[in-house]
Amino acid sequence: MPPTERKFSTVLEKNKGPRDQTLAPADSLWTTARDGAVRLRMEETGPGSEPPVTTIQMFQDTVQRFGNLPALAVKRDGQWQTTTYLQYHQQCRAAAKSFLKLGLERFQSVGILGCNSPEWFIADMGAIMAGGLPVGIYTTSSADGCLYVAKNCSTSILMVEDHQQLEKILQIKDQLPHLKAIVQYGHELKEKRPNLYTWKEFMRFGSDVTDSILDDVIASQKPNQCCMLVYTSGTTGGAKGVMLSHDNVTWLMKTVGKATGVREGDIGVSYLPLSHVAAQYLDLWLPMCFGGTTYFAKPDALKGSLVDTLREVRPTQFLAVPRIWEKIQENLEATDSTSSRIQRTISTWAKGIGLAASLHHVNGTRSMPWSYSLANYLVLRKVHARLGLDRCLRYQTGSAPISKDTLEYFMALNLPIMQLYGLSENNGPHTISMLSDFRLTSCGKTLTGCKTTIHMPDKDGNGEVCLWGRHLFMGYLNMEEKTMEALDEEGWLHTGDIGKFDKDGFLYITGRIKELVITAGGENIPPVPIEEALKKEVPIISNAVLIGDKRKFLSMLITLKCTVDPITLEPKDELAPDVIQFCQQLGSRATRVSDVIRSKDPVIYKAIQEGLDRVNQRAVSRAQKVQKWTILEKDFTVDGGELSPTMKLKRFTILSLYEKVIDELYKM
Repeated sequence: MPPTERKFSTVLEKNKGPRDQTLAPADSLWTTARDGAVRLRMEETGPGSEPPVTTIQMFQDTVQRFGNLPALAVKRDGQWQTTTYLQYHQQCRAAAKSFLKLGLERFQSVGILGCNSPEWFIADMGAIMAGGLPVGIYTTSSADGCLYVAKNCSTSILMVEDHQQLEKILQIKDQLPHLKAIVQYGHELKEKRPNLYTWKEFMRFGSDVTDSILDDVIASQKPNQCCMLVYTSGTTGGAKGVMLSHDNVTWLMKTVGKATGVREGDIGVSYLPLSHVAAQYLDLWLPMCFGGTTYFAKPDALKGSLVDTLREVRPTQFLAVPRIWEKIQENLEATDSTSSRIQRTISTWAKGIGLAASLHHVNGTRSMPWSYSLANYLVLRKVHARLGLDRCLRYQTGSAPISKDTLEYFMALNLPIMQLYGLSENNGPHTISMLSDFRLTSCGKTLTGCKTTIHMPDKDGNGEVCLWGRHLFMGYLNMEEKTMEALDEEGWLHTGDIGKFDKDGFLYITGRIKELVITAGGENIPPVPIEEALKKEVPIISNAVLIGDKRKFLSMLITLKCTVDPITLEPKDELAPDVIQFCQQLGSRATRVSDVIRSKDPVIYKAIQEGLDRVNQRAVSRAQKVQKWTILEKDFTVDGGELSPTMKLKRFTILSLYEKVIDELYKM
């Protein structure tokens, strides 16, 4: 037998498994072994009792029902190119055969490093069909960041988008003992290297692998085995590989879809990083379950082109992390500020009507304010069209706290944003807000078939939020201690988030245990409410970070809103237009961040201090008052390390990066 055939035959034997059972044998609710299996948290009746299926079975069912419907759409050479579900499935099978031919063994990982695209989806699903474990790597990761993930999960094959991403892998490939091949799928290769393939070469590579061989591998997979890895963003420590089973994915998608009214033909725009569980849930798995279409935004979506794509596609559902909603709000407010006085007056009147209409809707009132039709005709529908959301049915947010001010702003535009709550460890949403069941600032109610409890609540009902359901992860890859920290003896997931329920069962997240600032006096202080309160009082502030762990008093790091380079996304020294307008109204001539800091602009510094004084007046104790603060020269960025790819503050990184600045605040 030739060497390549002998090697492939060995891979096939390793991929084969038992075919005569629905589930793999398992006694425990968790495992940290990539080839392990778990006992499913199945209920005797209701949604939690539905028969488990693999992601591949779910995909096949969708192809049978919606084979000729468009699954994926991407704009290339100025034209939208669509892929039907049948074509999508065929391409995933072709990719799976190539993975097998390249030597991918059962439960080995396939790393995907690139922006959202059909190739990303095909590589992901193809890896699962071949018995591997796809894992997304953030495009903003450094070479060392890529090394950490690829080494931690013993990556066998790496898919990279372009030469820029390829260069990172070439720097580290000699430190990856399991790496067998690299595929560059986005652009032509600049130079040919051994075991480096183009997308076209890759898709043809497994053409001699028979259907029966692939079908054997597919048949060996069980719903309670791992099908994918998602790495946490590392906002509170090192990234961990979250192992998600087939059943985690398929059960949750059916449950969420039924709860929120997802339907055949729904349209979404994929732009959030697919390395994050929220993007995979909304862009990849939910449409696959219900026959929706995913349109891919341009790689520079977050640099300004997202709204252009939204206007073209006009999605029926749209999810954005809070920072993106805030940016949309800032842009709309900046446009309003340049309008005539009459236009601003009409806009303000219409928003008042829009807010009343939204409140009517969420309170279950069918009637609309008498002047809604006029307000909608003059203002609201035009804003919806300008944003590309004129036929959107669901506006959602998650991943981080969103301010009440932002929620009320969009309600005034009759764009009520529904909050979701969940973690990588539960594969997406656990609680969901819906128009028919809504409370402002709440994350909604627990999904049917899932359970939520508050662990050790205080007198106000606040305690650690704990979750239960078939969507809970299998465990952290090769991290038994961390897994046992997250899952208690009964199998409940301890989230580390602090929250409470109201009398109607709506969940409110009020803080995070690992983010608590514990002062030298032993006072436990949640930072987010104080930070958000200051940002509301002083709207020129972009980011505020509370400092004071093991310190005698609290202090604050502050960044100002500024313009951003559309190419690099780097914050400029120039203040944002609405900030300049704010400064001018107060009598300041500052137009740059450096102007404010260099002169310690008395007008701006006074405005910030007065805003902080108002926040301090509402503090429940002296220990919760902020005594010192400073303005940083530059706003936070993902590339700078202060923000995660989903725009959450990376507090431990910020403490390290600005250690000298912080020390200066505490010098007496």
